[in-house]
Amino acid sequence: MTYNAGNYDVIVVGAGHAGVEAATAAARMGAKTVMLTLNLDMIAFMPCNPSIGGPAKGIVVREIDALGGVMGKVIDKTYIQMRMLNTGKGPAVQALRAQADKALYSREMKNLIENEENLTIRQGMVEKLIVEDGVCKGVITETNAAYHAEAVVITTGTYMRSKVLMGDLEYESGPNNQRPSLKLSEHLEELGLELVRFKTGTPPRVNSHTIDYSKTEIQPGDEKTQGFSYETTAFITDQIPCWLTYTNEFTHKVINENLGLSAMYSGAKRGTGPRYCPSIEDKIVRFNDKPRHQIFLEPEGRDTEEVYVQGLSTSLPESIQHKMIKSIPGLENAEIMRPGYAIEYDAVVPTQLWPTLETKVISNLFTAGQINGTSGYEEAAGQGIMAGINAARKVFGQDAVILDRSQGYIGVLIDDLVTKGTNEPYRLLTSRAEYRLLLRHDNADLRLTELGYNIGLISEERYGRFIMKKQRVEEEKKRLNKIIIKPSETINQLLEEADAAPLKEAVKAYDLLKRPEINYDLIEQMIEVNEMLSDDVKDQVGIQIKYEGYIKKAKEQVERMLKMEDKKVPEDIDYDAISGLATEARQKLKKVRPLSLGQASRISGVNPADISILLVYIEHGQIAKVAN
Repeated sequence: MTYNAGNYDVIVVGAGHAGVEAATAAARMGAKTVMLTLNLDMIAFMPCNPSIGGPAKGIVVREIDALGGVMGKVIDKTYIQMRMLNTGKGPAVQALRAQADKALYSREMKNLIENEENLTIRQGMVEKLIVEDGVCKGVITETNAAYHAEAVVITTGTYMRSKVLMGDLEYESGPNNQRPSLKLSEHLEELGLELVRFKTGTPPRVNSHTIDYSKTEIQPGDEKTQGFSYETTAFITDQIPCWLTYTNEFTHKVINENLGLSAMYSGAKRGTGPRYCPSIEDKIVRFNDKPRHQIFLEPEGRDTEEVYVQGLSTSLPESIQHKMIKSIPGLENAEIMRPGYAIEYDAVVPTQLWPTLETKVISNLFTAGQINGTSGYEEAAGQGIMAGINAARKVFGQDAVILDRSQGYIGVLIDDLVTKGTNEPYRLLTSRAEYRLLLRHDNADLRLTELGYNIGLISEERYGRFIMKKQRVEEEKKRLNKIIIKPSETINQLLEEADAAPLKEAVKAYDLLKRPEINYDLIEQMIEVNEMLSDDVKDQVGIQIKYEGYIKKAKEQVERMLKMEDKKVPEDIDYDAISGLATEARQKLKKVRPLSLGQASRISGVNPADISILLVYIEHGQIAKVAN
């Protein structure tokens, strides 16, 4: 017998990285929100790598912050090390990565959401949804508490019917020995949702006191202070280093001799593992020509001796893990505090979702995070904020918000999931973005702050600062376009020191900055300094000028793409009535039900000829209605 536990606008199931973004977004937009979690002590916990960011992922965190999310702010308060990656490459692939104090991160996030207006937090196991006439109306917990709402967001991560695998040991468990969610999967299947079985792994943790760091290479943080959030002004300076070591021939011998005992590699389990974050067993087999593999020793926090052995994800038996660890330089006497393991879990087939992350099967039901087949905290958080935004807007009767592929990596991520699906845990990569020169770490605010403000997640004060930044960037570009730099001994000496060709005739400062060897700091040595400019404004001016031609071409490509996105495909179209479509195309179109020709063109199995036929069919008004 159920009892009414409360009436809300939005219910969020799960309090991982997707859940906290979904719940805080909905609450800040004015929706009365409740977040249900298995364990209040595990909010935004990091069961795997204790880090935030990295290539593409770090840009997602910046985009979340530009929209008004919380991940960037919390990691900026709790990191133990911060580094900008790929600084030797162009701005399109540069990204921040922070080593987290994972316990502090979780506590800080819990404190933030406990004090969030409109947000209620409850501990409870959700087992069923309340669905009436195909519309989700709430959830029911194992204690028979019925929570009612206009929209529900499920962010259960890797907990649904999850099993831990280590050698031949197998037991029902969520990550970090937490309770698994066993009944919700079955209920979702009963409601008509198709699930898939995935798996992922995590490496051993070793005691820092037992590591011989003299045999490893130090990996310090950057001296330059920087953060993920555009609102961060106080930076952590007492950083803790990570350390680098390598596997060797003996490590590989231990692994090869015991491959049949690995749950990740042996194929005995149903779950599909991640291609881009493979186990050490997979790496040894797939790259058997490599004599060694990198292993990063990453502290898990300031108040713990646990060290995460990055690069050594495994599901070998614990006894073999001890042998493997002791074969690695610096770890000869290392004591394992927690063994590595694989975890197998249920995920929703993401092509069952609209680009809003609402399910096609059940109205007002949204899913976000690893339940949608992704890997990584950042991908989860990016989905979470969009699901929370769209759940709240649906409750309020407002239009949905969908980021296109030119607006953000979050748009690329969601479009890939709902259009192409995934047959393995999806990891966001810079190579997945066709407009990555536009989707940079440095300009996430310029791309998305306006949207965040219009949604209601960016304060007036922050928006005012953003407008001022935009103005100063444009004003400085105009100023540099008016300043003439003439050849002189001093100017040419500065150019020579920068390995740049000397000036033979006068040139605009704007044009000189386009040279590859020239940066804004050097230009400042040649002209009158603008004291009003912050470092981020200077960086933005330099990038916009230096890559002006490439950016213009990319924007032209976007304009062509948006014309395809503007050609909408009616939801009630009958693909069976369109003659000429290839059989595979018809099947895929019926499954995905694209909202535009642009989305249709990205479906695997739908060819340009099929798109041409579909375009003609739509433009001639020959839309076949589905029979009632």
